[in-house]
Amino acid sequence: MLGGTILATTSALAQSAPPTTFDAPEEIVVTAQKREENLQDVPISIQALGSQKLAQHQVASFDDYAKLLPSVSYQSYGPGQSQIYFRGVTSGSNFNGSFGGSLPTSALYLDEVPLTTIGGAVDLHVYDMQRVEALSGPQGTLFGSSSLSGTLRLITNKPSHKFEAGFDISGTTFGKGANSSGGSFDGFINVPVTETIALRASAFYQRDGGYISNIPGVRNYPVEDVNGNPAIKSVSNAPYAKKNFNDVETFGGRAALGIDLDEDWTVTPAVIYQNQRAHGTFLYGPLTGSDPLIPATGDLQVQDYTPELNKDEWLQAALTIHGKLGNWDITYAGGYFSRHVDTLADYSGYTVSYYEAGGPYYTSFIGANGQNLDPSQLYHVNHHYTKQTHELRMASPGTEPVRVIAGLFLQRQTDRIVADYIIPGLAAGPNSPAVPRCGDDIFCSRINRVDRDYAAFTDVAWDILPGVTIDAGLRLFIARNSAGGFSGTASRVGTAVCPVTSNAFLPCEMYNKTANESGETHRVTVNWKVTGDHLLYATYSTGYRPGGINRLAQVAPYTADRLTNYEVGLKTSWLDRRLTVNLSAFYEDWSKVQIGLTTPNSNGVLSIYNVGSARVKGIEGDFNLRLGQLTLSGSGAYTDGKTKADFCNIGASGNPDCSLGIYIASGTRLPVQPQFKANATARYAFDWGEYRPYLQASANHQSGTDAYFVQPVPGALWQTAGFTTFDFSIGAKIGRWSWEAFALNAFDKRGILSLNTVCIPSTCAQFARAYATKPQQFGIKLGMKY
Repeated sequence: MLGGTILATTSALAQSAPPTTFDAPEEIVVTAQKREENLQDVPISIQALGSQKLAQHQVASFDDYAKLLPSVSYQSYGPGQSQIYFRGVTSGSNFNGSFGGSLPTSALYLDEVPLTTIGGAVDLHVYDMQRVEALSGPQGTLFGSSSLSGTLRLITNKPSHKFEAGFDISGTTFGKGANSSGGSFDGFINVPVTETIALRASAFYQRDGGYISNIPGVRNYPVEDVNGNPAIKSVSNAPYAKKNFNDVETFGGRAALGIDLDEDWTVTPAVIYQNQRAHGTFLYGPLTGSDPLIPATGDLQVQDYTPELNKDEWLQAALTIHGKLGNWDITYAGGYFSRHVDTLADYSGYTVSYYEAGGPYYTSFIGANGQNLDPSQLYHVNHHYTKQTHELRMASPGTEPVRVIAGLFLQRQTDRIVADYIIPGLAAGPNSPAVPRCGDDIFCSRINRVDRDYAAFTDVAWDILPGVTIDAGLRLFIARNSAGGFSGTASRVGTAVCPVTSNAFLPCEMYNKTANESGETHRVTVNWKVTGDHLLYATYSTGYRPGGINRLAQVAPYTADRLTNYEVGLKTSWLDRRLTVNLSAFYEDWSKVQIGLTTPNSNGVLSIYNVGSARVKGIEGDFNLRLGQLTLSGSGAYTDGKTKADFCNIGASGNPDCSLGIYIASGTRLPVQPQFKANATARYAFDWGEYRPYLQASANHQSGTDAYFVQPVPGALWQTAGFTTFDFSIGAKIGRWSWEAFALNAFDKRGILSLNTVCIPSTCAQFARAYATKPQQFGIKLGMKY
């Protein structure tokens, strides 16, 4: 039941709170189907990491728990800059995450409210967290748009009528390099304010040391001087060279009130704030090549020539109301989210790539005094995201043979983008190619984007026989997505297709478009509870991702892409529930795939096309075995994704034209997702007088990946190798106190999680950089809970 008193609404908390014995088995209740259910009774492929598991694996950020979710892959530029995918349903970083591109293929929820943004996923600091739920496969009927491939849900601990408090303090250091130490402080308190009101609040501060160094270097650009004569512009990165310069500071907090209006109605307002400041870059390389302008670097090293900083500040205010009308549960969940992301990054790889393709035209810029300017471009982008969501749903009693959930959903999200590609001093030069009204920009973007979703959904479960249930869901949706603004160079401003406007935000208005579409997504599941400990299920489900507009006038809007999922699975418990084994096998058909491309006459502007189709098949599962004081657990996934049809080249009209040849051939592997990903943990806990010590060892493995959804670029690094990392920890609890020492990536394995380029891979792939596992790290933690 979702509703009633604070105690009723926090039954999941009660089952995942710290147990009386330090390593008692954790019974996890999830709400993946909008009802509270035991994890082993939910007939979908879901992996849940409870509060114990999160603590045992030193989880504090997205990277920490992503390695424990084998069906989840991601491409990242650093904290708060990750694109999340399930089961390999992705077209790669060239196409997902661009501010003019498609929405994500997977959704991110915080409690009842979606936090999905088109840019990098919010990297919520993990503390006082009840669980993480990873729902694989389309979740469109209950969770809507952008749940094409899956949904990741972060569930916080809720207020309760019981005094609780605690803190954890830790210190860490990387095994290599000075100035690489860090630490954190986390604390929470839960206070019954009155008989009907409870408050739960937490606060955190974390500093992560750096491990990537910007090494000194000099770059000699071939240029033409003010008279058109060949010359050399020599540039040093000495002002920015620094050892271990990618440190991160994160701080914030959460507060929630649980208010019982009466025995049936509860109101829970909550607010979460987080501020993160990441210096430097979290990519190192390039790993290969002998280009004199951008040479290959050593391990965990770069040579960057501009300032680099990412500031990410966000706040979410949410309101949840649970109650009853008769014997039906009524839930309202609403939220307002505001996020400011301000990024400075070295963009000189673009300068070099275009110079080597087109000569000194891309490096020869003249300043006010006739001098050659440093052509190393600086990328500066500011996003202001907002999201407003409202969901109202009702649910019939969960004990009846026919159970119904029905609801309405509304969402409006915006992104105001100011993106500058800067050559300092450019605007003051003679005959400057700087974009008017954009400062020193050689390329400028000023965009307002609004994405709206409206939906009605229902889900009906019917126990047709003892132990046999048919569950069917349907979601009807309307999407209305619009964007307007400018993206381009100085040549665009003042032309017939882009008149100058009186809007101070815009150099001119290049486009202002809206795309509308409607449709439905559905699901049917049959599950058989063979015994109380064995569940079999089969699912047919579909998912969608809304379409949108393209910035170029000659390119038509793109429509929703679709995913059809066929899945069978089992959830079993054995040996008096000391052993659980869960498995699922799936086949997914991805149609009208949204792909981002630039064309020769696109002026560097990315457009999205519905081209081709793909299929993904695989197996995923997890197990947990308790042998007295020893617990063995693990999970794994085999995922095989390939294109099913040729993706054609783009014609002069700006649309796919198969007569011009093939861009991506049928049978090409989908990028980013490793074909095999798995983890395993052995934990031994025992009693020693008043102490409860433990020893733990974990292994994490993933196979190699293809980095880009493009034909391989000759000489470029575009495939990653498989790797295995090991984590170890030792600790103990006595009374309310606990301590632990740990070593993460204990053997300092340099596993590459994703490859990234500063611009599209077809142009910059030869300078690809690696986002890697963190190097060997040691830490110690002291905690207390009351």
